[in-house]
Amino acid sequence: MSTPKYAVIDGEIVEWDNATVHVASAAFKFGTTVFEGLRAYWNAKDEDFYLFRMAEHMDRLDFSQRFMRFDGAIPADLVTEKTLELIRANGFSGTNLHIMTSCYVAGMGGPGACGPVGLAITALERPRSANVLNGIHAQVSSWMRVPDNAMPMRVKCNANYNNGRLATVQATADGYDTAIFLNSRGKVSEGPGMCFFMVRGGQVITPDTSNDILESITRDTVLQLAREAGYETVERAVDRSELAAADEAFFCGTAWEVTPILSIDRLPLGSGAVGPVTKKLQQSYIDVCEGNVPAHGEWRLPVYKGAAAKAAE
Repeated sequence: MSTPKYAVIDGEIVEWDNATVHVASAAFKFGTTVFEGLRAYWNAKDEDFYLFRMAEHMDRLDFSQRFMRFDGAIPADLVTEKTLELIRANGFSGTNLHIMTSCYVAGMGGPGACGPVGLAITALERPRSANVLNGIHAQVSSWMRVPDNAMPMRVKCNANYNNGRLATVQATADGYDTAIFLNSRGKVSEGPGMCFFMVRGGQVITPDTSNDILESITRDTVLQLAREAGYETVERAVDRSELAAADEAFFCGTAWEVTPILSIDRLPLGSGAVGPVTKKLQQSYIDVCEGNVPAHGEWRLPVYKGAAAKAAE
């Protein structure tokens, strides 16, 4: 992974090494930052990147800022404009990108500081992980998912992700690829930074949003694609013991895309290989993200063609 030339800090494009936040800021000291992780998918035929579901990511970023009571949310139009400018300034091409957009409390003060609010954006080349195609092995974590009335996971606040870090570090130490959280009621919640799905009896099942999960844009995408493919989708509570009865399972998220889960707690799911439903949904997801099919063009925002069209106006 090569180091980009530029990043955005305080809403301005700067050289990568100059993209810094002060160590005395509330963002640094207390994690008072909210963010969105986005993907830009390269389409070789169109010679362009497609930002996937940008509008929905911006809606959630706005919600996170308001929920955290920041002094004035950074406007979605500005974030979108700066994201496009950043990709073009770096001259990326040929490889998918991962974009991190952060709104943070730049001022000094205690954990109650709400402003001023800064904007930071980074874009890094990120090819598809081999885990997406080959699958991974997960464990049920001994760490509990933080409940909504303590640190709500539907808000993408940086501080929340330390809960996931503990589970990830434990899973790695125990010889697994990642973890599955249970919530305070003992029901399946999600992964450290991705949503959980299982296939059982032909149904595509995922924990509902009252189970301390992120209201994931990727989760919503997968549910829509599954219904369009003719599968029955169910959003409900899932018991820990039901994991062993799953025919297939997978994680989904912006970074994880659709990643098959081959085993949980060293118990193989189904045949222990990537299942047919998972494989079909994974391919449907990739095709829509990359623009390989015309379906859901409203989810794809072109990066370079958009610039050419604007220049021609």
